[in-house]
Amino acid sequence: MKISIGNDHAGTDYKEAIVTYLESQGHEVTNHGVNTNDSVDYPDFVHPVANDVENGRVGVGIIICGSGNGASMTANKHQKVRSALCWTKEIAELARLHNDANVLSIPARFTSIVQAIEMVKTFISTDFEGGRHERRVKKIALSC
Repeated sequence: MKISIGNDHAGTDYKEAIVTYLESQGHEVTNHGVNTNDSVDYPDFVHPVANDVENGRVGVGIIICGSGNGASMTANKHQKVRSALCWTKEIAELARLHNDANVLSIPARFTSIVQAIEMVKTFISTDFEGGRHERRVKKIALSC
């Protein structure tokens, strides 16, 4: 699977661990994140991930910031992105099953790296359930 990842300074260690895990599983990862802990603005690293997802260059995106909120809000500005802020693997599973989420937003300051990797494993291995959820997901995007 092709996966795009982006992070701000709060998510550098998380991103490195997640990329190592994903690549060990044979996934191709595009890194739009920073590699330092120096303060940066998360939208600069989230928009490229959302663009990758929106344009179909990758199957899913992973974004990481301190609370996960700012990153998720930024990603959700893109019409074809459904970013889910998750803090447990169960929420990540439901985001895929019921909401067809295509971007996982991880709150680095509220989860451990082990939890984050478990969420990633669950997120990328769970398929959208469809059915009654499909009509709901279709109502998310605004028509212009």
